[in-house]
Amino acid sequence: MANQEQANNQDAAISGRETSVFLSYSRDDKKRALPIIRLLESHGYSVWWDGMLEGGERFARTTDAALERAKAVVVLWSKTSIGSHWVHDEATQGRDRRCLVPISIDGSQPPLGFRQFQVIHAAATIKPDSPEMNGMLRAVAALHDRPFDALTKNLRRMPIISRRSAIGGGVMITLLGGGAAAWNAGLIGGSLVQNSIAVMPFANLSGDASQQYFSDGLSEELRATLSLNQQLVVAAQMSTANVQELKLDVKDIAGRLDVAYILDGSVRRAADILRITAKLIDGSTGFQKWSQTFDRKGGDIFAVQSEIATIVADQLAVTISANSKRQMRGAGGTDSTAAYDAYLRGKALYKLAADEKTDRAALDQYNQAIALDPKFAAAFAAKSRVLTVIANNYASGDQLQSYYDQSIDAARTAAERAPDLADAHSALGFALLNGRLDVKGAGGPYQRSFELGFGNADILSGFANYATRTGNFAAARQAITRAQRLDPLNPSVFRNAGVIEYSARNFPAAVVQLQSALRLNPKISGVYPLLGDMEMLQGNAAEALEYYRKIQSGFDRQKGLAIAENKMGNRAAGQTAMAQMIAEFGDNSLYQQAQILAQWGELGTAIVALEKAYLTGDSGLVLSRNDPLLDPVRGDKRFAVLQEKLGFE
Repeated sequence: MANQEQANNQDAAISGRETSVFLSYSRDDKKRALPIIRLLESHGYSVWWDGMLEGGERFARTTDAALERAKAVVVLWSKTSIGSHWVHDEATQGRDRRCLVPISIDGSQPPLGFRQFQVIHAAATIKPDSPEMNGMLRAVAALHDRPFDALTKNLRRMPIISRRSAIGGGVMITLLGGGAAAWNAGLIGGSLVQNSIAVMPFANLSGDASQQYFSDGLSEELRATLSLNQQLVVAAQMSTANVQELKLDVKDIAGRLDVAYILDGSVRRAADILRITAKLIDGSTGFQKWSQTFDRKGGDIFAVQSEIATIVADQLAVTISANSKRQMRGAGGTDSTAAYDAYLRGKALYKLAADEKTDRAALDQYNQAIALDPKFAAAFAAKSRVLTVIANNYASGDQLQSYYDQSIDAARTAAERAPDLADAHSALGFALLNGRLDVKGAGGPYQRSFELGFGNADILSGFANYATRTGNFAAARQAITRAQRLDPLNPSVFRNAGVIEYSARNFPAAVVQLQSALRLNPKISGVYPLLGDMEMLQGNAAEALEYYRKIQSGFDRQKGLAIAENKMGNRAAGQTAMAQMIAEFGDNSLYQQAQILAQWGELGTAIVALEKAYLTGDSGLVLSRNDPLLDPVRGDKRFAVLQEKLGFE
């Protein structure tokens, strides 16, 4: 509720301004941004920049509100900002709203998608009376429908007004101007950084590699515990694991993950005795802020998790609520160490995502955890997810529906056992959407998961996917932006961000996100198909074909080859690719068949394939509302009827 009140108050502050300029830049360029902020403020503009956010946090709702109301979006392009997803997103909104004022502060050329705008080059110096700065002021004045000369005669500064913060009762600075001076004076900024932490994978010192799942699981549960507190920003598991592999020092790790503190430690497990060592390290200095060793019996693992998390939170000058403490115990409701152990083994197997064998082994572990403790809500939620995955990838016919039914039942049981467990609601939405094609029914669970899981990148990413499917791109972007902040080294998060922009037909922004995913993991699945689709949809069939050929196997490779070959006039090769897909996947490829037929111009046959896909419960249909490949059939009344059946509005 504090965050909600914060957002409402800041939104109100924005709406009360007559003129506004949104400044987008990389934080590495802050020293060069500050003179520009001062100059704009001195000419009567109220400037919105990330230093104005309470505690420095890039609160998505507030940022979106500022972008929507700003009459000018000034973007500072540099070598660092070109690689910033924040700056790309903000520049995209400025471009789309036709109020973009681009400035190159180091001679860098803007990225693809922004080169059609005349750029102001201010690489040499930023002086208030320079031709470059006058050019910026003229552009901003024009966007406010005001003559530039009139503004220069009316210099003014807007005051800093303080009010009581909604969080912790302290003083928060609300800026109606003069933001650069407030930052330099140390009045604002830094509290987001001070309350941000990465929990590194704890080292397994047991001398037994098979115990690695336990130390990894402990780290993950600590991460989940801390993320329950919305006053903390907790880096997600994928990013911390990825950065650990780089063998960096603590200060470099903190810089890569954009956090102030690192929680590191080790686990030694022998018989029924646990020795857990935890240390909290200041990311800016590399010095330990706190360390402690816990010697406990195996049955005390939950108490140790709670104790470590509470101490860490206290060290960061925040307090975990009583409700959060109740949620953290037993990872969703178990007091059984044996059940918890089976649950961790299941999670380790599920994360492998190797094949049907490991997925079914994960299911066995979850079932064992539930047998040991029938009230273990997190195990039910995990079971639901793996059942949906098994159904999507390995089942067919009556078996398919049976798996989906079991998945929905498990998720509902999880939500009943633990109504405040975000993963339970997310799993239910996932099962309803993919298993029952119940778009409307999945909406409530996904929304609840978003409300409960604001500190969990996986939950946010799942919600973003649902919002994309239903066409709510603003909500999808808000969620994925938060997920990227929490998990900046997770390629899947950036792939999902690319899916959002692809579905919104914002191809330049999609390419930026997808290329980021590839840089993080060159072997990530699902990226080459999208890059190929965008090339093909823009008339570049040969380039599309190159992307499709990089896909090792599966629906997407054959679908892409069938479309691209046909577009290039190789009809026989296209038909061969489609025939191979049908021979390998049969009716499980009905949705992909419809995509091919729509792109071939065989619209009636494409509709028939979609209707058959609906009757067989093909989960691909959840993509249909915003799938660019199906645009040729959108004018068909039968397609509209199908969309209504699916629950799309």
